[in-house]
Amino acid sequence: MDKYIYDDKNGLWYELQGDYYIPCLILPTEKEQPIGLWGQRHLQYLKKYHRGTYTMLLTSGKLNAYLVDVNKQAEERMERLTEQMKQSQGITEQLKAENALEWIQRTNNIQACAREIVNREIIFA
Repeated sequence: MDKYIYDDKNGLWYELQGDYYIPCLILPTEKEQPIGLWGQRHLQYLKKYHRGTYTMLLTSGKLNAYLVDVNKQAEERMERLTEQMKQSQGITEQLKAENALEWIQRTNNIQACAREIVNREIIFA
């Protein structure tokens, strides 16, 4: 038996391993880019709830770029929401100077609200 065979019907090479021919499949190379916190969260979500989408992105070599894009969108949205909420609630540097504890409490509350919105709209959508 030959070590490698080519199938004209599907255009794949097969390698003999034991008594079986296994397709020689290689994932396309993809430029590695660091994925941030938001991208990691979305990756876990895809793996758990959207296996088909995850597998399609992985096998097409687009998973890393997709996750980097999701991470960028989430960071920008989080920043924009935080600033808008601070302005609408009147949280300023003057408040920080006058009452640091209240400023911290209100800022943490805004960040928690913005995080929930980003999770709902981008990460777990």
